[in-house]
Amino acid sequence: MASDQIRQMVNFILQEAHEKANEIRVKTEHDFNLEKQTLVHEAKLNVQDEFTKKEKDREVQERIARSAEIGACRQKKMQLRDELLTSLMKEAGSKCKMVVSGQNYPALLQKLIVQGLIKIEEMEVVVYCRGEDVATVTKILPKAIDEYVTIMEKESGVKLEPKVTLNGDRAKDLPDSSNGGVHLTALNGKIVLDNTMTSRLELVYEELMPSIRAILFPEAE
Repeated sequence: MASDQIRQMVNFILQEAHEKANEIRVKTEHDFNLEKQTLVHEAKLNVQDEFTKKEKDREVQERIARSAEIGACRQKKMQLRDELLTSLMKEAGSKCKMVVSGQNYPALLQKLIVQGLIKIEEMEVVVYCRGEDVATVTKILPKAIDEYVTIMEKESGVKLEPKVTLNGDRAKDLPDSSNGGVHLTALNGKIVLDNTMTSRLELVYEELMPSIRAILFPEAE
């Protein structure tokens, strides 16, 4: 009788132990699976974050590279434009040389001197020209003075008596780069008027620059 009771107690204890062990196993597996899922989920999030970051970095680098490429193309285009405009300026300069070698150049010189005298508005003026133009300027200077006096008398009613002389120092003659024309100075060089062919060309070039760009590079407008 006592042995049966003991056996029953042992069986009960063993049963309880088995059930308790099973509960522990189930809970352990559940916790393990839950922890595993959490770790896997976090790992996936980390991978996604890393991928997103790398993708953003790649996009930024692509934008930087694209911007740099566009900038380089624009700079190259601007350089080509400047080279073309410079070549046009040089070509125009060569045309000036053709003008000063033509038969109408003396008349042009006279007009440039008259225009200079009107602009400079001084009674004592020194005229400078290229060495090769000295003979021509010497010849037409009296005519230029007379024309200037006539214009001013007609406009103001006053007959002026300006003292206009040609520079006598050949070392101060205008350089060939002036492409002809004249310099007028007054007040011992304090007032200078540049009426050379080069200065006139540059003036026209600046005035026509917008139109020239529009004609040559319409896509940039």
